[in-house]
This record gives sequence, C-alpha cells and structure tokens, in this order.
Amino acid sequence: MFCYEFTPHGVCSRKIHIGLSDDGRTIEQVTFEGGCNGNLKAIGKLVAGRQVDEVVSLLAGNTCGQRHTSCADQMARALRQAQEKMSIQPQVKR
Repeated sequence: MFCYEFTPHGVCSRKIHIGLSDDGRTIEQVTFEGGCNGNLKAIGKLVAGRQVDEVVSLLAGNTCGQRHTSCADQMARALRQAQEKMSIQPQVKR
C-alpha cells in the first residue's frame, strides 16, 4: 500500500491520510484529522475499495457553505497528488 499525507486548505480538517493500492488506482483507506468527525468517517468508508478516478469525478469541485472547496474536494485533490507521486496518469474513459 502506498501512503500519502495531504494538508488541506480552506476547510476544517487539518490532515488527510490516503492509502492507495500498489498500482495507485484503488483507494484502500482514507482518514481525516479534524473536521466533521462523523461525516468524514463516513466518506472514508464510502470511498474505500473504489477507483480513484471514480471518486475524483464525483467529488472534485464539491463546496461547503460559502467556501469554494470542501473536505471532499480536498480529498479529491489529495488523491490526484498521491497518484502524481506514484507517476500514475488518470485513466481516460472511452
């Protein structure tokens, strides 16, 4: 498992911990420090086992209140950054 730590900006959570499969395409685990504890635990459970591309396409750009981002949007950014560290390119749907 490839582990990646991300510091989000503009949201209540302070850290996002990402665990990706060795091929970098599947989310094995996501945990958050700070933020809305119950909701962020639920997000972690919902995304575990899913493909990174699927989760990013669903959650990128999600907002929270008046903010231009959200914990889910920041997680999508973290997932892409983790893939970049692994030199994984997003899969293009045909």
